[in-house]
Amino acid sequence: MTELSETTSEKRLDPLTRDKVLSATLHIIDTEGVNALSMRRLAAELGRDPMRLYAHAENKEALLDAVVAYVLQEFSVAKVRDADWEGALRETAHRLHRIAIAHPRVVPLLVTRGLSRPMVLRPREALEPAEDLLELFAGAGFDARGGMHATRVFIAFLQGQILSDVQEVVDNPEESEALLRVGLQRLPLSRFPRLRGLAAEISGYDDTAALDECLDTVLTGIRADLARQPDNGQSRRGS
Repeated sequence: MTELSETTSEKRLDPLTRDKVLSATLHIIDTEGVNALSMRRLAAELGRDPMRLYAHAENKEALLDAVVAYVLQEFSVAKVRDADWEGALRETAHRLHRIAIAHPRVVPLLVTRGLSRPMVLRPREALEPAEDLLELFAGAGFDARGGMHATRVFIAFLQGQILSDVQEVVDNPEESEALLRVGLQRLPLSRFPRLRGLAAEISGYDDTAALDECLDTVLTGIRADLARQPDNGQSRRGS
């Protein structure tokens, strides 16, 4: 597509809002990948002069930060009901997992962009889940230090899990399950007996079930940490 100038026909288009800019940015990343994104490519997607975009983002880096905040608007930490804080953590994990599967090419941005700048400069959408998790763990009976540790453990687990689940989708979209099994069977048995033995497991792999299995392990550890908390007068919800 050729670069568009601000012609009479362009002026008749609907106003260019930040939501439209970010929606188009997300569409490009979802369909073509982060490397395909540029201000010129985005302008072509929107049918606008590239210079019009700078009112909404000063450069590509600002766009990437903004699209992370845009996607995180879909995510929230689940509320604790009936003192079931573990159930709330499970629902939280599944919420993020669903977003990751819907936007696999955005997942590396979700994991890395927040670490590229001091906390005070991160968008509030990136900080709200941590705040809500700290509140959840405080309600469960953790002190400040224990809540911080539990929050870090849970977030690190979620980030690693969603990266693992979407890696093949992003890096090898044409590598089907059948091709992966064939590839494993071609490995030398003497050197890769364990990897070759995964072929049968892969054929029945369910990423949602795998998420729950990993959650069992993580929550067992967090529950054990809670049991070691000094008695601080708070109720031990769900214990």
